[in-house]
Amino acid sequence: MTITCFIRYQIDPFKRAQFEVYAQRWLSIIPKCGGKCLGYWMPHEGTNNIAFGLISFDSLAAYETYRARIRADAEGAANFGMAESDRFILAEERTFLRQVEA
Repeated sequence: MTITCFIRYQIDPFKRAQFEVYAQRWLSIIPKCGGKCLGYWMPHEGTNNIAFGLISFDSLAAYETYRARIRADAEGAANFGMAESDRFILAEERTFLRQVEA
């Protein structure tokens, strides 16, 4: 069963450009660490401080393996470090979803 990690970010609306760089970097880092990146979405109209990311995995076990790989990956660690030092992410929520099938 495929699961999708739905990430809801509350971002600093004055640092949207920094978050976009952060998100763009994940587009290449996530696949090499074992996730299927479905994409990142930035605020466009309306609410200016909420962004989303969706990443799919074959199972929760695959997600746990991915988490270990991404933390050990030099580019992944650098991206996490940039988010921490620049403080453009104010809050992050993760929800794990499965697709409803007929």
